[in-house]
Amino acid sequence: MGERMATGSGRKRSKATSAAPQLRRAPAAFEAFVRRFPGLGRAWDQLGEAGAAAGPLEVRVQRLVKLAIAIGSRQEGAVHSGVRKALHAGASVAELEQVVALAASLLGLPATVAAYCQVREECEKSSRRKR
Repeated sequence: MGERMATGSGRKRSKATSAAPQLRRAPAAFEAFVRRFPGLGRAWDQLGEAGAAAGPLEVRVQRLVKLAIAIGSRQEGAVHSGVRKALHAGASVAELEQVVALAASLLGLPATVAAYCQVREECEKSSRRKR
């Protein structure tokens, strides 16, 4: 698997190429929660690391799968975060859009359109940050 590095919140993330967007710190509410419950924060990190190490998928593919799960479970915050992390791992906008399109037959059109809007919003933000 790819190299890993710590984020500002102590979380792990993939080392990015110079073309990848810079990941921001975790949301303030998450950081406050982890400060209040550090054991849960460590357990969360360990769970993520164990899942990442559980098989042969490269980080980019892992991020696309996790985005699909976020879309399917209709977790808007996780969709936004998943898009940022997938872009950071080297996923293309076309790959992100295909993940959304694949959801349509399972979620129905209204939920898929909502996910599409969330993905596009993050892609546009990422594009503006690159300028």
